[in-house]
Amino acid sequence: MNMRKEKPFPSRKVAVIDQLKETISAYPHFYLVDVTALDSVATSELRRKCFKSNIKMVVAKNTLLHKAFEALDVDYSPLYDSLKGTTAIFFTETANVPGKLLQEYASKKKTTPALKAAYAEQGFYVGADQLTVLASIKSKNELIADVIALLQSPIRNIVSALQNKAEKAEEAAAETPAAEA
Repeated sequence: MNMRKEKPFPSRKVAVIDQLKETISAYPHFYLVDVTALDSVATSELRRKCFKSNIKMVVAKNTLLHKAFEALDVDYSPLYDSLKGTTAIFFTETANVPGKLLQEYASKKKTTPALKAAYAEQGFYVGADQLTVLASIKSKNELIADVIALLQSPIRNIVSALQNKAEKAEEAAAETPAAEA
């Protein structure tokens, strides 16, 4: 019988797995991005754009990322098939920001960086074809602004109607004494 024992990970790899688990748990949304064809200059440019957009970019070995996913409470198995090639993880507080950044690259006809998969708004999005959906997710602040705009519209109409009525009443009052004189 050939029973292979799985070797334990060296402590430095365990430390990387623990760091990945911490980071995954700290952010509500993350994207898995293919950065295979990026050279060091392009990678540096991407890191700068991520920093400006409040995206934390981490490049990790797929095996270690897989182990980190397995160790967490959420079932990340829908993402496992996306762990091929060179993978960067974009961690963010706002679900649509990485999607918009990746769309910017796609609009320039660049093949990388490209979306592999994402975990956003407690859902899984697998495949580059999901990029448009991810970029169009409204952030919490955008939703709040929409609700406020909807609430303000009827109030504006009421205030406008009251102002018009008051103006007409003033005009009528101004015309009445003139007619009597």
